Amino acid sequence: MKLIRIALLFSLLLPLALSGQSTPGAGAEDLAVLPPLVDGVAPTALVEEQLKKLAFAALARRETAYEQIKTSADVAAWQQRQRATLLAALGGLPERTPLNAQVTGQRDFGAYRMEKILFESQPGFLVSGLLYLPAGAGPHPAVLMPCGHTPIAKAGAVYQKASISLVRAGLAVFCFDPIGQGERRQFRKPDGTPEFTSPTSEHQLMGIAATPLGFSLARAMIWDSVRALDYLQSRPDIRGDRLGCTGVSGGGTMTSYLMALDERVVAAAPACYLTGYRRLLETIGPQDFEQNLFGQLAAGLDHADYVLLRAPRPVLIMAATQDYFDIQGAWNLFRQGKRCYGRLGFPERVELVEADTKHDLAIEMREASARWFRRWLAGRDDAWQEPAFDILPESEVLCTPEGDVLRQPGARSFFELNAAAAAPLTAERQRFWQTSPRPAALAKVRELARIRPLPELPAFTTNAGDVLQRGPVRIEKLTLRNPEGTVLPALLFRPAQAGGSLRLFLHGDGKRAEAGPGGSLEALARAGETVLAVDLRGLGEMQRGKRASGFEALAEPNWKPATLAYLLGHSFVGMRTEDILGCARFASEKWNQGRPVHLTGIGEAGIPALHAAALEPQHFASTRLERTLRTWTEVARSPHTRNQQVNAVHGALRFYDLPDLAAATPAGKLVLHEPVDAAGQVQVK
Repeated sequence: MKLIRIALLFSLLLPLALSGQSTPGAGAEDLAVLPPLVDGVAPTALVEEQLKKLAFAALARRETAYEQIKTSADVAAWQQRQRATLLAALGGLPERTPLNAQVTGQRDFGAYRMEKILFESQPGFLVSGLLYLPAGAGPHPAVLMPCGHTPIAKAGAVYQKASISLVRAGLAVFCFDPIGQGERRQFRKPDGTPEFTSPTSEHQLMGIAATPLGFSLARAMIWDSVRALDYLQSRPDIRGDRLGCTGVSGGGTMTSYLMALDERVVAAAPACYLTGYRRLLETIGPQDFEQNLFGQLAAGLDHADYVLLRAPRPVLIMAATQDYFDIQGAWNLFRQGKRCYGRLGFPERVELVEADTKHDLAIEMREASARWFRRWLAGRDDAWQEPAFDILPESEVLCTPEGDVLRQPGARSFFELNAAAAAPLTAERQRFWQTSPRPAALAKVRELARIRPLPELPAFTTNAGDVLQRGPVRIEKLTLRNPEGTVLPALLFRPAQAGGSLRLFLHGDGKRAEAGPGGSLEALARAGETVLAVDLRGLGEMQRGKRASGFEALAEPNWKPATLAYLLGHSFVGMRTEDILGCARFASEKWNQGRPVHLTGIGEAGIPALHAAALEPQHFASTRLERTLRTWTEVARSPHTRNQQVNAVHGALRFYDLPDLAAATPAGKLVLHEPVDAAGQVQVK
């Protein structure tokens, strides 16, 4: 019967393919299901709004818990719990290894001198930075300055000005290039020029690659800062007991993380970052990859906790009135910090400076931070003012001859570190599947991907819409809903004579990709099969748009809701798998007399389809996956990936990879057609 069906299908498709023409009236046919607004929300915003409700509920729970902090003992318990949460969200921290630090050049400016530094934060992982030292032998108190998201990083005017300002105030300053910036670009063209104009593009690819391993990109970036403190403490001309940290934007992010985790940071001054996730989600939404940690909202970890975790050590919050990191959020956060510092008896150790400027490290902030560090690191409480000075061109502040640390002997890239971390996991996964009973192994898959058993999922109901008649095939527009707020548009293709099999059809480009006249869905229906084609969350009519330029160029259209899901400890894979299971149950009960359905997953829909088939095999008569990612291991070790944020499950590679799921499906029920690599290219045998 299978051969007869395939032959019939091809006999129906071939004449249309040869003619190159659609059936009459195709141009006027409207296959859209959803109206312009669904419950007051545009279809493309439905998923994000659904996730925002979960995020706001999680933030409300945190705010309720925060209000219970009444004593110093309560503060200590909060700090212990949130520190563990932060470390877990990062995936832990690497081990300390030799720094192998070297001074590659130096220059004397009279009032201060500058040294060019290289050190290894991890074996072969080079960090480039500039150490500014005040005149005199020292030892000097020192301030660490991780840079924000600028292409040339430490060579940029913002960071040279901030560094020189602090060193003229009598403080040593170590300003270094973050991963993907300055001399630490991870993506370069053959001629050595950067492949991307924006460092956020590099961070996006690195963050996605780290996700299947269970690491945050912030983990590696924080570790650079920790080891930079180690380097400062190794120098006899630096006071290792008087260290501070400051940075703006992405540097403010790193300052916030470091000041929360490392007690050696005596005083801190993060700028133009801290606001709080409530205001962030109400305004610009999630930002750069390392600024979002897995599950942190679900666990109750907000921006304010980076301040609370360091209480009562001094912190100066620097915010700009015209910043896109909302100023009101900064003030809300400051109030939380002030209260907790007051509980500990030191309310004066947390302050806020508001500059009426845009997103920048303005002179008001530079002078305020210099005074802050002079007070807490050097014991000088005065109204210091910044003098005039000159800055250098980029070519004069390079630490390597070519301006590229990866050209240094023995240097390793971020992706080489990732590949090294991924390599031993293959044997560990193999042992896990060999030694674990199948139900226990699949239970771990459910846990990691956050997929509930089918009986626990809310049931879909449907609203019928317009009906189209295409020859003998009837096409019904349906909207599936469940009580949790999930809305899925669908097209039901009914053959002239029902009674054949039923297929659940899912396409990464949306249900309409194959639904047009002469398409495969019509052909299947003409061959006697009932087909339910569904847009999973974020696909088809609910996709946020086509690929954009700039910040979003390398992120799939759904990067913001995917990031929001990540913050909640979810994944699009898990969410969409639950969509599939709910649709399969609904379709089976309504149109197939409770019998298993056939499942087709194409492209982006393939990975959740594979999860559904492996976890609930009794509900699927067969599963066909086309152009689906072959393995997450390739994502972890490949610099150039495409459309993999929505395909990733955080920490999955510690227990399972996609081939493990394929092997867990019943024999003979799974077909893998043209699997693709991490860049979306079909594998050539």
